[in-house]
Amino acid sequence: MLSGRIGRPLSWIVVYVRHLQVTDFRSWPHADLALEPGITVLVGSNGQGKTNLVEAVGYVATLGSHRVASDAPLVRDGTSRAVVRAAVVNSGRELLVELEITPGKANRARINRGAAGKPRDVLGILRTVLFAPEDLAIVRGDPGERRRFLDELLVARAPRYAGVRSDYERVLKQRSALLKSAGAARRGGGKADLRTLEVWDGHLARFGAELLAGRLDLVAAIAPHVTSSYANVAATDEASAPSGRVAHVRYRSSLGESLPEGCGEPMGKAADVDELEAALLAELARVRPQEIERGVSLVGPHRDDLELLLGDLPAKGYASHGESWSFVLALRLASYHLLTEDGAEPVLILDDVFAELDRRRRARLAELVAGAEQVLVTAAVAEDVPPELTGARFDVREGEVRRVQ
Repeated sequence: MLSGRIGRPLSWIVVYVRHLQVTDFRSWPHADLALEPGITVLVGSNGQGKTNLVEAVGYVATLGSHRVASDAPLVRDGTSRAVVRAAVVNSGRELLVELEITPGKANRARINRGAAGKPRDVLGILRTVLFAPEDLAIVRGDPGERRRFLDELLVARAPRYAGVRSDYERVLKQRSALLKSAGAARRGGGKADLRTLEVWDGHLARFGAELLAGRLDLVAAIAPHVTSSYANVAATDEASAPSGRVAHVRYRSSLGESLPEGCGEPMGKAADVDELEAALLAELARVRPQEIERGVSLVGPHRDDLELLLGDLPAKGYASHGESWSFVLALRLASYHLLTEDGAEPVLILDDVFAELDRRRRARLAELVAGAEQVLVTAAVAEDVPPELTGARFDVREGEVRRVQ
């Protein structure tokens, strides 16, 4: 489905969180929350911990936080570890996911109280799409924010890309360190030791090609959803949209014109990993003198960007505040539609987002998401939540979560 109110395909699989328990996670020594399908609203003043609870749900799905880059802030001050437990109903079967977060050590995971394993093993059990005030950085921030958006969605669709992304980042770090030391040696009048550079080039090209291929195919798939979702959020359609204000997304690669034609475009050809690997190797060879001189890796997915366009103009720098928010919402709604097309509807999390929106966009977003299988909403003020989102309601205050409706 490319537009309109959220709905489900015939092959839809029921997925929702039935129970959440956290121990020493963020501000919570302990919290226990029984959930159900439909709308759940957590209301509490700023600093009461409502966002921490939905952050824990998001962590089960992504092994990361939408607020911080590392795990250390997730562990309550004065304690050494945090534990998140979530009972997830998936295709009629309930799975208990337990994650132990220990900064400075390897995190551990258990499924149905089995033997401890790698956290990555739980990816795919639960999928979420999270809307938050921090999302505005996707439009207005640097390219790293948009790469993160793509990669998180890529891993949600195909968890194996978590390993590809990790391998690429490891190789990039090693190769960049080699270039940095070589550049410093050359500037100091010495001789750079580049005997292993070609080996690192090969690794970077291989893992980079896999990550790039995944991103290109993802952009091709999500692009039509972004255009239609933007029109829906803005309460327009493509025919009546103001001239030049139809939303588009486009992948910009560091390969430039060396990127195989048609990749990343709707109805274009699927990305070929071997073809991309050859292109990356050729480009690395071409820019090697500049890389050694500057001491940085100039080619690869870490230099790419997702271009967000309104008509022919980039949203960053040209979109109004309202248009920027419409684009953010369109990206998240497009993610929801794409994941649902895969057959399993993600849980929607709307974290303090209604306070950031004007009345029209607030009502429009509520109308679009009200039919989802499970929606978790946080708000500082109950009146910020549109009346379309009725269901269970919890008060979060003074270290307690209490159901009031």
